[in-house]
Amino acid sequence: MKEIKEYSAEEVAQHNTSDDVLVIMDNKVYDCTDFLSEHPGGDYIILEFAGQDATEAFEDTRHGDEARKIRAKLFVGRLKQESKS
Repeated sequence: MKEIKEYSAEEVAQHNTSDDVLVIMDNKVYDCTDFLSEHPGGDYIILEFAGQDATEAFEDTRHGDEARKIRAKLFVGRLKQESKS
Protein backbone atom coordinates (compact mmCIF):
# COMPACT_ATOMS: atom_id res chain seq x y z
CA MET A 1 0.00 0.00 0.00
CA LYS A 2 1.36 3.41 -1.00
CA GLU A 3 2.05 5.81 1.85
CA ILE A 4 -0.05 8.96 1.71
CA LYS A 5 1.99 12.15 1.70
CA GLU A 6 1.13 14.83 4.22
CA TYR A 7 1.36 18.52 3.36
CA SER A 8 1.35 21.49 5.69
CA ALA A 9 -0.84 24.45 4.74
CA GLU A 10 2.38 26.41 4.18
CA GLU A 11 3.64 23.79 1.70
CA VAL A 12 0.37 23.86 -0.24
CA ALA A 13 0.43 27.67 -0.33
CA GLN A 14 3.73 27.55 -2.26
CA HIS A 15 2.01 25.73 -5.15
CA ASN A 16 0.02 28.65 -6.48
CA THR A 17 1.00 29.21 -10.10
CA SER A 18 -0.41 27.90 -13.37
CA ASP A 19 2.64 25.63 -13.64
CA ASP A 20 2.16 24.14 -10.17
CA VAL A 21 -1.31 24.12 -8.60
CA LEU A 22 -2.26 22.40 -5.38
CA VAL A 23 -5.59 22.99 -3.66
CA ILE A 24 -7.09 21.73 -0.44
CA MET A 25 -10.58 20.26 -0.24
CA ASP A 26 -11.92 18.51 2.85
CA ASN A 27 -8.40 18.32 4.34
CA LYS A 28 -7.13 16.47 1.26
CA VAL A 29 -4.61 17.87 -1.21
CA TYR A 30 -5.16 17.76 -4.96
CA ASP A 31 -2.76 18.55 -7.80
CA CYS A 32 -4.81 20.42 -10.39
CA THR A 33 -1.90 21.48 -12.61
CA ASP A 34 -2.65 19.16 -15.53
CA PHE A 35 -6.41 19.64 -15.15
CA LEU A 36 -6.38 23.42 -15.64
CA SER A 37 -6.87 23.25 -19.41
CA GLU A 38 -9.65 20.67 -19.06
CA HIS A 39 -11.74 22.43 -16.41
CA PRO A 40 -15.12 23.23 -18.00
CA GLY A 41 -15.43 26.50 -16.06
CA GLY A 42 -12.01 27.74 -17.12
CA ASP A 43 -8.61 27.61 -15.48
CA TYR A 44 -9.01 30.97 -13.75
CA ILE A 45 -11.51 29.49 -11.28
CA ILE A 46 -9.02 26.89 -10.06
CA LEU A 47 -6.18 29.42 -10.10
CA GLU A 48 -8.22 31.70 -7.84
CA PHE A 49 -7.85 29.02 -5.14
CA ALA A 50 -4.35 27.79 -5.99
CA GLY A 51 -2.45 27.07 -2.80
CA GLN A 52 -5.60 27.50 -0.70
CA ASP A 53 -8.64 25.68 0.63
CA ALA A 54 -11.24 25.37 -2.14
CA THR A 55 -13.72 23.22 -0.23
CA GLU A 56 -16.45 25.82 0.05
CA ALA A 57 -16.14 26.94 -3.56
CA PHE A 58 -16.28 23.34 -4.81
CA GLU A 59 -19.33 22.50 -2.71
CA ASP A 60 -21.13 25.78 -3.45
CA THR A 61 -20.90 24.99 -7.17
CA ARG A 62 -22.73 21.72 -6.54
CA HIS A 63 -20.34 19.56 -8.53
CA GLY A 64 -21.79 16.20 -9.52
CA ASP A 65 -20.49 12.65 -9.49
CA GLU A 66 -18.32 13.13 -12.59
CA ALA A 67 -16.47 16.07 -11.03
CA ARG A 68 -15.93 14.07 -7.85
CA LYS A 69 -14.47 11.17 -9.87
CA ILE A 70 -12.08 13.55 -11.61
CA ARG A 71 -11.13 15.12 -8.28
CA ALA A 72 -10.35 11.68 -6.83
CA LYS A 73 -7.82 11.12 -9.63
CA LEU A 74 -6.06 14.39 -8.68
CA PHE A 75 -5.55 13.36 -5.03
CA VAL A 76 -1.91 13.58 -3.92
CA GLY A 77 -2.06 13.66 -0.13
CA ARG A 78 -3.59 14.92 3.08
CA LEU A 79 -3.35 18.16 4.97
CA LYS A 80 -1.27 17.86 8.16
CA GLN A 81 -3.32 18.54 11.22
CA GLU A 82 -1.50 21.33 13.03
CA SER A 83 -1.41 20.97 16.78
CA LYS A 84 -2.88 23.92 18.62
CA SER A 85 -0.97 24.87 21.74
